Amino acid sequence: MSVAAIALVALFAATAAALGWRLQRARMASTDAIARLREELAQAVRESSERAAAAERQRIYDDLHDDLGAKLLELVYLAPSPELADRARAALQDLRDVVTRSRGAGGTLDQVLADIRAEMQQRLAAAGICLAWDPRGELPEIELAPERSLHLYRIVREAVSNVIRHAQAQRVRMRVGCDGDFVRIELTDDGRGETRDAAEPGTGMRAMRERAAQLAGAIEWKPGTEGGTKVLLSVPLREGVA
Repeated sequence: MSVAAIALVALFAATAAALGWRLQRARMASTDAIARLREELAQAVRESSERAAAAERQRIYDDLHDDLGAKLLELVYLAPSPELADRARAALQDLRDVVTRSRGAGGTLDQVLADIRAEMQQRLAAAGICLAWDPRGELPEIELAPERSLHLYRIVREAVSNVIRHAQAQRVRMRVGCDGDFVRIELTDDGRGETRDAAEPGTGMRAMRERAAQLAGAIEWKPGTEGGTKVLLSVPLREGVA
């Protein structure tokens, strides 16, 4: 074979190798691009499904609020006794809490306590009980997650329910303040002072303890300084504080 022929064969071989290498790179790039497209498509499908599920949950919450909420509100005004009216009012507020939480609403500690005060004022006034709100010092401007604010609402709501249904009280004093990294809540009534054995708590007390534990806090019941029962709640201001 002549030198020219050998050179031509070598040129063809080099060209073929270069084309093969480029084709391999193109295939690899194409494979990577297809993989990326598949991942992006899967992510888009997941996000779309999550949005659809969230929208459906919100629709159900709204329907519950409009339908069941209207019935509970009617029961509040048509209940044959103040106790049944208060039970309906508390159930209505629980329903509103669920709807509010589904929308991601939390609020600052001051805002949450202001809402708690307004609800307490309404419920206790309807039962003929006076509320003495006793703040202790300034509260820090700290944002509460919806879950934490919901637990606070429910704990205080159950304490107020116990006063209305069992204590035969005329007055409730609510003290709120901060001590270091903790918020302290003290609810005292001047009622009969009959409390369940702490070793054998009722459903409401168990729920309050469970919610306090969810907040990494502590709750206890003591004889009240005004003759009734005192509920002491201590909750860290921030998650992760023990």
